[in-house]
Amino acid sequence: MLDERSKLLLKALVERYIADGHPVGSRTLSKASGLELSPATIRNVMSDLEELGLIVSPHTSAGRVPTARGYRLFVDTMLTVQPQRFASHSLAPDQPQKVISNAAQLLSNLSQFVGVVIAPRRTSAFRHMEFLRLSERRVLVIIVSPDGDVQNRVIFTEVDHSQSQLVEAANFLNSHYVGLDIEQVRERLQIEVESLRSEIASLMAAAVAVNSDAMAETQDEVVIAGERNLLKLSDFSSDMGNLRRAFELFEQKAQIMRLLDIAGQAEGVRIFIGGESQVVPFEDLSIVSAPYEVDGKLVGTLGVIGPTRMAYDRMIQIVDITSKLVSNALSHHK
Repeated sequence: MLDERSKLLLKALVERYIADGHPVGSRTLSKASGLELSPATIRNVMSDLEELGLIVSPHTSAGRVPTARGYRLFVDTMLTVQPQRFASHSLAPDQPQKVISNAAQLLSNLSQFVGVVIAPRRTSAFRHMEFLRLSERRVLVIIVSPDGDVQNRVIFTEVDHSQSQLVEAANFLNSHYVGLDIEQVRERLQIEVESLRSEIASLMAAAVAVNSDAMAETQDEVVIAGERNLLKLSDFSSDMGNLRRAFELFEQKAQIMRLLDIAGQAEGVRIFIGGESQVVPFEDLSIVSAPYEVDGKLVGTLGVIGPTRMAYDRMIQIVDITSKLVSNALSHHK
């Protein structure tokens, strides 16, 4: 455990490094901490903090910078969040995709880093389904989702169906399964298949499968804004390797989805600091994230991705207020 003096010096060092990006020396730390300590005492404390893995001396510099472990201790036990005003920002109720896009841009603009939003998970239920015979054993499946989205898919059947048979199958699905999740429909079809003519049952099973695939293609869309902001940061502009790895991460949206999915498993703002675990793939990036909800139900996650040297107190507020704005805009969209 750190004593109070060591905590105060570590807090002052992290805040100073976040503010100007330069390794912090003992003289600077003495002024920043406000403690009347001799340079020798401060050097001894810094040596102890270094042995604990909380700070490190980069290259041959006489100053120190925080490690991932140091940032984590700072964030968990020393960070104080001062109220700031973001009331002038808003997200108007609109189509979900537009709200999500605007939210990613808002996160980027406020943070000057990268804004990321995972779009709400779509239900795999359907409101209406139709079959249209295209040619022998080729059928167009028209799927209307509860929110009005239309998906068209072509399936190939084992036998040729007349249009009247297709209408019969569609009527059965629309009468018995509307509003159910596709997995529920699949389970019920397996149970009820004995009561259906085999050719109609196979057609319905194919339609359910293609509906499931169609919904999977639109699940978990990741919207990213502000990647170019990283070009302005000395943390990345001076190291093209870091910059390249960051942009590779943004291209691999599935990886970002996994990161934010972890964040979405808990309520409130969460902070992931690069280098402290396998959650964030490399040391120089941190993620501040929070889930958002629609009508009281958690449906997605958003956040800010930036350098580990970020103003965490400000990022917490930006992410928190944006999650509330998104929740409000989506809940009030009709």
